[in-house]
Amino acid sequence: MEEVRLTSLVRSSGCNAKLPPGDLHKALDGLVQERHEALIEGFESSDDALVYDLGDGRVLIETVDFFPPMVDDPVIFGEIAAANAISDIYAMGGEPALAMSLMCFPSCLDIAVMRCIMDGAIAKCSEAGVVIAGGHTLSDREPKFGLAVTGFGRKDHIWSNKGVEPGDAAVLTKKLGAGLLMTAHKAGESDAGEAISQMRCLNRKAKEAAEGLSVHAATDVTGFSLMGHSYEAAAASGVTITVDSGSLRFLPGAEDAARFGFIPEGRYTNEDYLSDKVSVPPSLPLHLRDMLFSPETSGGLLLFMPSPDAEEYLRRMDGAYIIGYAGKQGDCPVIVR
Repeated sequence: MEEVRLTSLVRSSGCNAKLPPGDLHKALDGLVQERHEALIEGFESSDDALVYDLGDGRVLIETVDFFPPMVDDPVIFGEIAAANAISDIYAMGGEPALAMSLMCFPSCLDIAVMRCIMDGAIAKCSEAGVVIAGGHTLSDREPKFGLAVTGFGRKDHIWSNKGVEPGDAAVLTKKLGAGLLMTAHKAGESDAGEAISQMRCLNRKAKEAAEGLSVHAATDVTGFSLMGHSYEAAAASGVTITVDSGSLRFLPGAEDAARFGFIPEGRYTNEDYLSDKVSVPPSLPLHLRDMLFSPETSGGLLLFMPSPDAEEYLRRMDGAYIIGYAGKQGDCPVIVR
């Protein structure tokens, strides 16, 4: 197979390729559709997946996610895309089980590249206990890949982005800065090895570490940035979330990538949408502001838990850290200190 740079074939990559949140809400807000009584979670609160009541104490959880490559290696691309899609099931507190693949593939590429992407996805799905049972493929100018994933859970143990309570600690399980690093890496200006390793990492352990603890709400941090996903949780729950900028942890080299201007386009569309929803102090350095609003790909879980449970969670989950706290609803859904 002739070596090919997948990233040279795409305009955008990873979760940075998502439609800007403002445009998405313009398209979806106010849509009228028939509501099924068994549908517990739909798209109304911008949750990570739909939840359908099976009527026997169990629920079905369904999600879909696909995007253009952020790495050149097709096997690693398949792994990252699979980990990213499966993460939504973990973010709902469920167990992933089945998947259908979604592939857009250019005619200029050797078909062996498609096989390598699928090999990576199958390996990552196997690690998660997921079987890829079918899929759909289109011819396209740009390569894109992802999964529609089905999971299951207990109705009384499902998480959503609603339910954050005043006093909850906000716990994040991965470092920030993958979008910035991959933008710099595409330009040949950074070593993105740790970012790639993190994106390939399933959120399975992060979900399992919360077993037996009280999780009031959860989401994962992807294309809409830490600020965007924090806002969705705050708005859905009717609270204000305060984020301590000094507590945030970044991937090595991410701050330098921001300082040198390797900023993904999604950073700006995210802040445009969130400008009246997130309060950031003018004194915050620009590179930190960039990092707050930059898209992440296959990011960590963001869990909202009572402080004692959060402290126990940190003992169980290596690398997790508290980024802030929730309080009573104020004038702004998210405040950065």
